[in-house]
Amino acid sequence: MHVLILGGTTEARQLAGLLHGTPGLELTSSLAGRVASPRLPPGEVRVGGFGGAEGMAAWLREHAVDVLIDATHPFAGTISFNAASAAATAHVPLLALRRPGWTPVEGDDWHEAASLEEAALLLPGLGRRVFLTTGRMGLATFAHLDDLWFLVRSVDAPEPPCPARMEVLLDRGPFTLDGERDLLRHHRIDALVTKDSGGTATAPKLTAAREAGVPVVVVRRPPTPEGVQVATDPESAAHWVRMRRAQ
Repeated sequence: MHVLILGGTTEARQLAGLLHGTPGLELTSSLAGRVASPRLPPGEVRVGGFGGAEGMAAWLREHAVDVLIDATHPFAGTISFNAASAAATAHVPLLALRRPGWTPVEGDDWHEAASLEEAALLLPGLGRRVFLTTGRMGLATFAHLDDLWFLVRSVDAPEPPCPARMEVLLDRGPFTLDGERDLLRHHRIDALVTKDSGGTATAPKLTAAREAGVPVVVVRRPPTPEGVQVATDPESAAHWVRMRRAQ
């Protein structure tokens, strides 16, 4: 049985770890290649795109893939829809592995946005010193906000166009609550922008913002393609694969 995991996330690596070494199971993980030094999962790894839905469907057929797991980032919407189309074309069962999104609690000052563009529209009314944690992609959306100062945290260095008043912090989660408290205080942050990535690795910033009374712009995640079954943790996804293997 050949399992292809579309990954790059912590959950994808965890799932690969749970499945690696299973007798009779061939495992391949596919990474997009957008991070310079990714954390590699166990098993075979391929890096790069497929050439859209048709290219992915051809790859599934050529490599005799029996099961496809979409464990990409919740905001990697294009590849998720390509995976749904490719799986349907190649008649390969598909499971989406999606960590649950965040939900506000008492004391949070959240402002939901449907996109980065909407988040940029909200910012001028919320703060002047912004902690931007949406990654290096999409910074051009905020480049016109010359009156605001940005602290941009990302794994790799961003490329222009970027905000004119910006400091870059190259770092990779998981992050601690004490570290996030110090960061907000040291940089005098008065607004935070984040995508609803979910999970625990980057959640401490939300607690630190709540404690400091800092408003948070939360960009909502795109929907999972219609009709695709969803698992919320690697253990459930591994169980799904094993049940498929037993059939």
